[in-house]
Amino acid sequence: MIESENMQENLNISGENIPDEAKANEGIAQETEPDDQGKEAEDTCAEGENSPYWQAQVEKLEAEKKELVNVMQRLQADFENFRRRTRLEKEDLLQYASESVITRLLPVLDNFERALTSAKDGGEVKSFLDGVEMIFRQLQQVLTNEGLEPVASLGCKFDPNCHEAVMQIEDEEQEKDTIVEELQKGYRLKGKLIRPSMVKVVK
Repeated sequence: MIESENMQENLNISGENIPDEAKANEGIAQETEPDDQGKEAEDTCAEGENSPYWQAQVEKLEAEKKELVNVMQRLQADFENFRRRTRLEKEDLLQYASESVITRLLPVLDNFERALTSAKDGGEVKSFLDGVEMIFRQLQQVLTNEGLEPVASLGCKFDPNCHEAVMQIEDEEQEKDTIVEELQKGYRLKGKLIRPSMVKVVK
């Protein structure tokens, strides 16, 4: 009777151990499955990188990069050419800015030479003076066409913005600060004062 009970207990113990071992084996299998899946994923990625599709994408990006570099180099070259051309144009403008005025003054210079030649050859004084007066009017016309205009002074009120008082006098017949004499004419060029008039004013 005792032996039967011992055999029954051994069977129960063996039966209880079987599920535990099965669970352990199942856990091991579950632990190994993710590693196998990860390896398969890595193999798939490796195959994808070497696939014709990805190789074509890489070649496309390389071509686009090369084109962008070429565009940037062309733009840089164009900008450098533009800077050089602008600098040369500016230098030419500064160097030949007075060319137009000088060209218009050449006839005045010619007339001065003719007047001096006539005076040296014993020409009449009146003819010489008439020639000089004509040249003066010609010069005035050239400068007026370029925007030069005299500053009004004689008989005007003194204006420190365009007049320079170099002398003062007392005159009871004139109002204070009235300009009674212009010692040197002042000028504006296209509205800008380039030289004030030197004047004599009443105290």
